Amino acid sequence: MDPDSEVERIFEPGNEEKKWERPPSSYGSMRSDSEEEEEVVQVNPSLVVSAALPEIPAQDVTGFQLIRSESPETLYTETTQQTKPLGACVIDTRSFGELEDLEEVDGEEEDDVVVADSPEPPSPVEPEEQMQTEAEDCLLGRKHPEQDMPHIFKNLQNILSGLTREELMSFKLWFFQTEKDVTRVGDMEGDILDLVDKMIELTDQDEALWNGINNLRHIHKREEADELEKTCKRALVRFHLKQYLIRKHKVIFEGVPEAGKQNLLDTIYVEPQISTCGYGGIDPWHELRPHPPSPLQVPTADTFVGVNSLFRLRKDNGQLVRTVLTSGIPGIGLSVIAGRFSLDWAEELANKDMQFVIQLPFQSLWSLRNHHLPPSKMMSIMEVIEYHHYECSGMKFLEEPDCRFLLILDSFDCYQTALDWENSPEITDIYTPAHPDVLIVNLIRGTLLPAARVWVLGRRGAVSHIPAEFIDIVTEIQGFSDEMKDDFLTKRFMDQGLAANIMAHHKRVPSLRMLCRQPFVCWMVATVFERFYRYEGYGLDPPKLTPFYIHVLVVQTNRKLQRYYGQKENDLKWSDDDRSMLTKMGKMALKMLEKNISVFSEEDLKEHGLKVKEVVIFSGLCTELPTATSNGKKFCFIHFTFQEFMAALYTFLMFCVEGRNVLGHHSGLHIPKLFMLKDQTKSAAGLVHSALGRTLSSPLGHYDLFLRFLCGMLCRENHNDLLRGLLSRHRTPQVGGLEEAEKLLQKTIDSAPAERRENLKECLREMIQKDE
Repeated sequence: MDPDSEVERIFEPGNEEKKWERPPSSYGSMRSDSEEEEEVVQVNPSLVVSAALPEIPAQDVTGFQLIRSESPETLYTETTQQTKPLGACVIDTRSFGELEDLEEVDGEEEDDVVVADSPEPPSPVEPEEQMQTEAEDCLLGRKHPEQDMPHIFKNLQNILSGLTREELMSFKLWFFQTEKDVTRVGDMEGDILDLVDKMIELTDQDEALWNGINNLRHIHKREEADELEKTCKRALVRFHLKQYLIRKHKVIFEGVPEAGKQNLLDTIYVEPQISTCGYGGIDPWHELRPHPPSPLQVPTADTFVGVNSLFRLRKDNGQLVRTVLTSGIPGIGLSVIAGRFSLDWAEELANKDMQFVIQLPFQSLWSLRNHHLPPSKMMSIMEVIEYHHYECSGMKFLEEPDCRFLLILDSFDCYQTALDWENSPEITDIYTPAHPDVLIVNLIRGTLLPAARVWVLGRRGAVSHIPAEFIDIVTEIQGFSDEMKDDFLTKRFMDQGLAANIMAHHKRVPSLRMLCRQPFVCWMVATVFERFYRYEGYGLDPPKLTPFYIHVLVVQTNRKLQRYYGQKENDLKWSDDDRSMLTKMGKMALKMLEKNISVFSEEDLKEHGLKVKEVVIFSGLCTELPTATSNGKKFCFIHFTFQEFMAALYTFLMFCVEGRNVLGHHSGLHIPKLFMLKDQTKSAAGLVHSALGRTLSSPLGHYDLFLRFLCGMLCRENHNDLLRGLLSRHRTPQVGGLEEAEKLLQKTIDSAPAERRENLKECLREMIQKDE
């Protein structure tokens, strides 16, 4: 029965003996035909007088407020229930089922006023916008309307509605063939809404759009396919970019890939610390020195920012940043960070408000500049984008102010030419041809594609040439904390026992533990020690430091040849220039060690016949410090221990290749006649004697690691297996006098002060590769 009629029936004469009951009704029965939001029915007082009901003063009016929602369903039933107001009985007109008899109020029945109090429920909201937390909204953002579900659903529905019954059946058949999880029973009989809903349910909205376009072309409805492609262009381009990024970054390739083995980025990735307070990225701690020669300030935790929050940062004026610069030392994981950001966007885990993420790596731009430019030597920025991503053709909306998208310009150090930041002509149109150098300058300036966000990544020695006024914020990757190192090593192995062994093993050498702050070195620890633990009995002795540093040197040099000189992975050849550069770097490191300094300048490089770009950017062993002094830019090795390693490498190469003892004879240490040879310059014992003299006559920590590395290189397993053929010729004579050098070390250990004894024992272990 209609509730309005029921109200009048209650007050009709002759119904006075009947109890007040709420008639059975559903929520839908409370909906009026007029679709009004609310309706107030006031009962004539004369009806109240004629009815045999408790007396009610004439001035009081019983009001029934009937709240009718526009929908019989609501998400807000619990939040709109009311308690009984003072002096009133509450009738909840929105509850389902019968309402129990009203309880009488003790002592004051005649004064009860019946009130139907059902307040207006809140207006329905979009769950994606208001149901998610503020942090999620900040991270995910809102999609562009043309890339959101309603737009795609509506256009798919409109196109399919124009098909005949036979064409629609053919479309469904093609759909069933591409989707294995679809059962034909029932689905063939569904309407268009069911079909579109099924398409989106089984894949996602972008893939459903792509499949719809392909299926239309299969049934020879090319005009409809072209129309759907045109109306959903943004969503379609996003789909192709997502697929490209997933294919590129889903699997991460590290070193030489093993057949049948691959690592998923989601499985092994650990996000390093990224700071908005760059200090150079050099770990200031040292295994033996209480204070490094040039201590650096480590950024605090409040400066750290997540990779997916980089473009949520704001400038001083409150505006979102446009251009972000991220730098770091070699091996810190710049390219992996860019891949993680891209994969999260492609999988819609973050930054959904970015309509597109377009990668333009500088390595590809450099190749385009030198090998694939048209005869005019000029291209427009749209041609450059289409060269890298053909599916992005015809994207005129990139110039629109509301087109929020990101350009990732990775590996700035691979663009091996100086850019003219001051005199490059200004370009504002995306179809104006120009030289790639000019396009890059205008992209970073902001005159070209001003609505785009630009993310530049590269080694500090290269990105420091970009003028500061073109960068909104500078960030720096700091590497792994101790907890992140353990997490990284744990994720890499299915065998948790092996992971625990590797974690405990590398921590036995403090220098190795500190160096693992770099993700690249942490990967090498996992790779090298995994191979070593295949041998029975490995792990009883502490790991040797020298072989590991040699591995890092070799891998970084090979990466340089691939990354900057275009050599193939299976055809890497070290030239005489490569050997000469490493030797000169070692000579400079020894001079710095003698002066007890850890920072060098361009003048120091020139003094030793070295080029800044080759050492600071290409070698992978040095980096530029962020603060330039009045004397120019300053540089250092990627860790203080690498300076000591390179000094020891130079000392060993001069002894091994040229037969020279560059340390000279040191009179501070007495050498027994038993160990004296006729030609001390060519004797390993004489070289060790000179190094021991410097070490024991210097403060603790000054030459101690240098001596350990030198003794490690004298080990036949190291200089024969790891260095021969790379830094020394295959026909280089064998190192002699090793037995005498071992005896000399043992004799020195017995007579050395207590504080020196432990490091001397480590030197002996490095030389004989045994735990003594």
